[in-house]
Amino acid sequence: MRKFWLGFVIAVIIIFVGGFLYVRFGFVDPRADIEIGHLERDLAMPSLDAAVDRRAPDIKNPIEANDANLIAGMKVYQANCASCHGDIHHPHGQLADSFYPRAPQFVDDAPDMPENQNFYIIQHGIRLSGMPAWKPILNEQQMWQVTIFLSHMDKLPPDVSTQWKNAAGGTTSQPSQPDAPAQKGHAGMKM
Repeated sequence: MRKFWLGFVIAVIIIFVGGFLYVRFGFVDPRADIEIGHLERDLAMPSLDAAVDRRAPDIKNPIEANDANLIAGMKVYQANCASCHGDIHHPHGQLADSFYPRAPQFVDDAPDMPENQNFYIIQHGIRLSGMPAWKPILNEQQMWQVTIFLSHMDKLPPDVSTQWKNAAGGTTSQPSQPDAPAQKGHAGMKM
């Protein structure tokens, strides 16, 4: 029995060292324009969900889901997030396929995470994904407003939906031209 356990431990060490060397010596393809593999999708996304669930503080959104806050959140989203995550006229963001992993397309698949987790991701970003931390750029109220917009974007009141259509531009064939950016600095950064 002792030989079995020794063999098992050695095998685990060899697998771990082999995996480390495979990654360390550049055998992992670094291109962002290739399809995401099953292993990465099946391991990375559940791992990200678990990490955010573990770290996001259990806080409630302090702002009300009224038209004014939804419109303010829509403006922040349109100015900073739409080019990656899509908007009402361009459901597939212009930069979405440039990222690895691909940026989620929220018009087609609205975020279903709890608001505290969406806020946490907006605030701190996600490593190795292209999703920046917005805490240095947006104030806390703006982050909560975009969070509430994300939570309601698939069921917006008619007035908010109309204003989003206007902010996103008139047709699906033209790129959107957002209103004045709702950010404190770093012009050109996108969510």
